[in-house]
Amino acid sequence: MSHLAGGATRLRAMSLEEWADLDDDVEGELVDGVLEEEEMPSFLHEVIVSLLNETLRRWVRSRGGQVASSEAKIAVGPRRGRKPDLSVYVRGHVPRLDDRLIRIAPHAVVEVASPRPRDVRRDRVDKTADYARAGIRYYWIVDPRLRSLEVFELTDAGKYALALAASEGQARIPGCPGLVVDLDALWAEVDTAERRSVHSRRKTRE
Repeated sequence: MSHLAGGATRLRAMSLEEWADLDDDVEGELVDGVLEEEEMPSFLHEVIVSLLNETLRRWVRSRGGQVASSEAKIAVGPRRGRKPDLSVYVRGHVPRLDDRLIRIAPHAVVEVASPRPRDVRRDRVDKTADYARAGIRYYWIVDPRLRSLEVFELTDAGKYALALAASEGQARIPGCPGLVVDLDALWAEVDTAERRSVHSRRKTRE
């Protein structure tokens, strides 16, 4: 990024490799060679990501795979890179530990939806196209406002089709044999976190 007269800024195009080599404190995803602002996650967002991470780690550990968090940089096109909230890799398709730019398509990626309209579009339109183009077999969208889990599966036509939509109970996840997400327990954890947050704010005001 370079600065112009009057305080304006001009975004400098960069390669995937340059994006991967940015310092850890430089946030953003790469869209058509330009660094794009990421969504700013709320505490609730991070609580849900943490809970899902625990569930996925238990499932993938016995299968020789790995789960990566939101700082993993994945190439999804020649000039596009994304950082899913979670990405799941199965045996035989796990990146090297020293990879800064991942070019292996995850088995699944997970995004926890945020309420801002531009973030909704990014998760449901922009990232849907990117993840499909990259050949990622399954794409989960977890929406804490709607309390819903959607799992999309990549078809032979290279498009995602809805494979699961659930809001309660034991959700058996397509493409992940033996993986069950207890949505009732997930939302109960969210409720507990919200109650603790309200209690903490009240104590702070007293």
